[in-house]
Amino acid sequence: MKIYPMQISDYEDIYQLWCSCKGMGLNDLDDSKIGIERFLQRNPDTCFVAKSGQKVVGVILAGHDGRRGYIYHTAVAPQYRHQGIATALTHSVLNAFQQLQIHKVALLVFAHNQAANAFWEKMDFTAREDIIYRNKALCEMVRIDT
Repeated sequence: MKIYPMQISDYEDIYQLWCSCKGMGLNDLDDSKIGIERFLQRNPDTCFVAKSGQKVVGVILAGHDGRRGYIYHTAVAPQYRHQGIATALTHSVLNAFQQLQIHKVALLVFAHNQAANAFWEKMDFTAREDIIYRNKALCEMVRIDT
């Protein structure tokens, strides 16, 4: 298994991987090929895939605003879990953020996604109880929750 910077040519495999993982929250705009291509253009050094041979078995999407890093859509194919892939992907992102002098990292996890919450806790990401997450869609989009 090797970790590489994500390329838009990986999109179809990545999207299939996301759809195969329970607990992912996707939508038809941000997670479309065009949406991910735009994200990669803006964040070329902070998104990674894990491959076994030519097969994408893990992915982590991450970016920053110059002040704080954000991690999105981390996934490992079910049959490849518990092999350290998500940990290696996370370390790749955290190292990239450190190189960019990003000092804080945030992420969102659905409360019902127990496996993801356990993973992020193991990685020393703490839950914030003092904030309320708010969201506003500026256009209609279709949610695709796995």
